[in-house]
Amino acid sequence: MEINVRDGSKLVEVWTTNAEQRDQALREKLKPLYQQYKARKYLVAVFLSGTKDLEQRTCDLLCYNKKRIAELEVRREKEQARDMTM
Repeated sequence: MEINVRDGSKLVEVWTTNAEQRDQALREKLKPLYQQYKARKYLVAVFLSGTKDLEQRTCDLLCYNKKRIAELEVRREKEQARDMTM
């Protein structure tokens, strides 16, 4: 487990492994941490480790974003062309 406290943005990041996610006793031990930072008006974000291949999922996301940006650019160009003809 990794815990990062970002005072500048009032954020606490809790990063857990797959094994830690399933450990109910460990999750119970974290409750005082949540309460402590909630009282200080911090946001506590818990990140759970996934089961998929991170490299492949990141590649898929980047490819999707690249395709989506291209689609939006084509749409914007068509709208500009249409507006110029009116």
